[in-house]
Amino acid sequence: MSLFKPPAYSHGDRLEAAGHVMRLSVNPRARRISLRVDRTRREVIATAPTAKRLGEAVAFARERVGWIEAQLADLPEARVVAPGMVVELFGRPFRLETRTGRAKIDLEAGIIAAPDDAAFGDRVMRLIKAEAKRKFTQMTAGYAAQLRVSTPSVSVVDAKARWGSCTPARIAKPASIRYSWRLALAPFAVADYVAAHECAHLIEANHGPRFWALVYELFGDPAPHRNWLRAHGAGLHAFGR
Repeated sequence: MSLFKPPAYSHGDRLEAAGHVMRLSVNPRARRISLRVDRTRREVIATAPTAKRLGEAVAFARERVGWIEAQLADLPEARVVAPGMVVELFGRPFRLETRTGRAKIDLEAGIIAAPDDAAFGDRVMRLIKAEAKRKFTQMTAGYAAQLRVSTPSVSVVDAKARWGSCTPARIAKPASIRYSWRLALAPFAVADYVAAHECAHLIEANHGPRFWALVYELFGDPAPHRNWLRAHGAGLHAFGR
């Protein structure tokens, strides 16, 4: 009998694998041990059907070091916000510049300016978030009008797993929609599709055939924009890191 007990692992534990963060996950619906890379969080996820098999998941991950390194190396490089950078907001280029005084976004000139100090990046991202909320509020109001429903409240967040989420209206509680502010860095049509998608949930709180028919009615074919997000979403999350 061994004098040493194997380590006890739990759902959500974070360990090291190939020099990167590995997060353990228990999914009762999983049929086997699996390994994937969360491109948004830039971490490895080892999944097991039960907590008792998390040890197997850890061992499996450490056997696949080469695969992990290759997957992580394929991620886009982090884009540190700095003066001189050009970023696209809803498909339009904006140059980041320094200025004295208050940070400002000049929509006509295509310039985002902030004081040249350690908080430059934070100030720029606050301006981008404000612009994201302004544009998504406009888009949401437009789609709500088409649906003939009250305009929901709109907020922007730094969501990791979803580009948007909708909470339909309930008794004594108005509807609300949250968008990832990083969609401001995507082409306008992509952001517009997400707005149509979330507004369709105001009527159909599911992803059934009637929901997708409503998306087509509001926006058109969503496939190209869904594909764009799958291909480039990790790049949006690399901005500002």
